[in-house]
Amino acid sequence: MEQHFVQEEDVRLETTRARFSNVLRRHGELTERLSRDSDKMIFERLQKEFGAARAAQTQEICLHGEQWNDGLLATIRERVHMEAERKAMPGDTDILPGLHFHEKITYKVGTKVICCLEGARIGIQYETSFAGETCEMYHCVLESKSFLEKMTVLEHTVPFFLPLREAENDLLSSNAMKFIDHVGDLLQAYVDRREQVRIIKEIYGNQIGELYHSLPYHMIEFVLEDFDWKLAWAASLLAVNWFCFNMVSELGTRLSSLIFPLFVP
Repeated sequence: MEQHFVQEEDVRLETTRARFSNVLRRHGELTERLSRDSDKMIFERLQKEFGAARAAQTQEICLHGEQWNDGLLATIRERVHMEAERKAMPGDTDILPGLHFHEKITYKVGTKVICCLEGARIGIQYETSFAGETCEMYHCVLESKSFLEKMTVLEHTVPFFLPLREAENDLLSSNAMKFIDHVGDLLQAYVDRREQVRIIKEIYGNQIGELYHSLPYHMIEFVLEDFDWKLAWAASLLAVNWFCFNMVSELGTRLSSLIFPLFVP
């Protein structure tokens, strides 16, 4: 009976390994897709455009707490559309006296930088970090045909395996501010999980037999062989652990472990 139980667990383990081997294969294919020249060109172009916008700014406003709100975002939207209309008018004059839309204002909200880009577009640059060290920058460009129409994502450099389009469908038309903040949370949580896995490999690499993870690092499997758990009843164990993360959570929300002896007497 006991041997039959062990055989069933072996089958389950092999099924899990096969599933994560497939994830690993897809990871390699999609990583290659990420590094294509077209993706790099979009990043480089947007990086230059954001750099030019910040270089041309006449003022940078740092927002704290409730200063970042729907009203301010509406003002930014109004500014980019009126600036586009002003440039389209003969003589390039102010549309309304007293409104100084020649000002180039950049807004900084925590790790987000919001710029008014050419063509009635709003650009958000996300800065990520881990343990106090700066990591990658990501971009998201929003546009709308008019001030009264809903905004859409025109282009971005967010990793394709993060649920940006889902967030756009769920949030952008109803609460653009929440959408902008949510994308920043997604990116930072992804970087946090990725760097945590990197540290696990560095510290426990000689004790980890196998380590698999999903592309956004929200599911991780690792195998520890012949690991001394310092438990009286187990000195030589094989443990398989699945860590399931919320997509925007830094820490695990569910943890399940399967532990059984390497050798059955």
